[in-house]
Amino acid sequence: MTVAAAIPAAAAATFGQTLGSLGDSQSAQAQAALKIKGKAKAAAQQFEAMFLNTMFQQMYAGVDGEGPFGGSGALKIWRSMLTDQYAKSFAKNGGIGIASHVYDALLKQQGLKSS
Repeated sequence: MTVAAAIPAAAAATFGQTLGSLGDSQSAQAQAALKIKGKAKAAAQQFEAMFLNTMFQQMYAGVDGEGPFGGSGALKIWRSMLTDQYAKSFAKNGGIGIASHVYDALLKQQGLKSS
């Protein structure tokens, strides 16, 4: 008697379904890990952008000028928007290296590896 003949067809089908559900479970875990990594990367990049924005604002703190807005309140608003965009651009293009460390720390807290 062969092994295939010894296992009833219903048991073989159940075994196949169990293996299929195991594969689905692993796929769901992998998708969840990718989602967490994506959110962690975005959060790390936003953190670095906020840090850079603060640094850029400090860089302009003592600068007054005759620029296009004549040094009025509008100049401060325009400058804050400008530094915000500079910071986002810097962070998006690699920044100064803070985001990678924050990303690794966020993944470590979630029990994931960065690779």
